[in-house]
Amino acid sequence: MLRYDLVIFDNDGVLVDSEPLSNRLLADYLTELGYPTTIEDSYRDFMGAAAHTVHDVIAERYDGARLPSTFDEDFHGLVFASFREQLTPVAGAAELLAFVQERLPYCVASSAHHEWIRTAHEVTGLSPFFRDDQLFSAQDVGRGKPAPDLFLHAAAKMGVAPERCVVIEDSPLGVAAARAAGMDVYGYAALTPRERLAGATGIIDDLGRIRALL
Repeated sequence: MLRYDLVIFDNDGVLVDSEPLSNRLLADYLTELGYPTTIEDSYRDFMGAAAHTVHDVIAERYDGARLPSTFDEDFHGLVFASFREQLTPVAGAAELLAFVQERLPYCVASSAHHEWIRTAHEVTGLSPFFRDDQLFSAQDVGRGKPAPDLFLHAAAKMGVAPERCVVIEDSPLGVAAARAAGMDVYGYAALTPRERLAGATGIIDDLGRIRALL
């Protein structure tokens, strides 16, 4: 008997190996604009966060400084170009999706914009696993992670009670959001140190382990 009625996947770092690419580009772009940022800074401050977080952090740290009005559009352009040349699925992601597809409902709930999610899936060959009504973005809600809004929105749209959902996440913000939503959450410790995912129901190093957990 299945333990859950819905699997909610984070996208970046869980299904597509985008975190090293996007965080390097973000760190370099912010540094170019006069806000010195390392890739380690980017992982710590922005991984799993909604796009507005970058603006909020820069304003807080640099006395109300504002990023260019075209920042999001320009950054996404850099990311999409990099995706088309270098993005790959996370090892085991396609196999896990095929396994879940045969057994129970699933969806994506990501801090990234819808265009970002769709582009990543197209480039990595994961698009066949998802209909549009299985893709949820922080764009769809008022507050992104660590607020529970996005996960609660996804569960409601999929018609499943929060306590019957399990989330697969790789960021501390995502783990906190899932917990706040009353959902079980498994932390995928590929890039994030295990101790930063300590609030999760459990921590995994290999997506293949999810099959047993379901």
